[in-house]
Amino acid sequence: METVVSLLPLILFFAIFYFLLIRPQQKRQKAVQQMQANLQKGDKVITIGGLHGIIDSLDEHTVVIRAGDGSRLTYDRAAVREVVNEK
Repeated sequence: METVVSLLPLILFFAIFYFLLIRPQQKRQKAVQQMQANLQKGDKVITIGGLHGIIDSLDEHTVVIRAGDGSRLTYDRAAVREVVNEK
């Protein structure tokens, strides 16, 4: 009984650590992966480097982004930070 009581603060610490740090990070990572998997041609995106453009074409691992000056740049899908919905 004493060992359970002495381990209780440690168990509580790990539970709090999980719910405040690990679980939210896993949810954010899952949402980013879902967004990157659902990319479509014509989406307005921002890369992790700050490039704003429109997806011109894509395949399983890469996306071709058309920048404002008309240049086409190839990036990994993982380089897309967010999809911008300007409506």
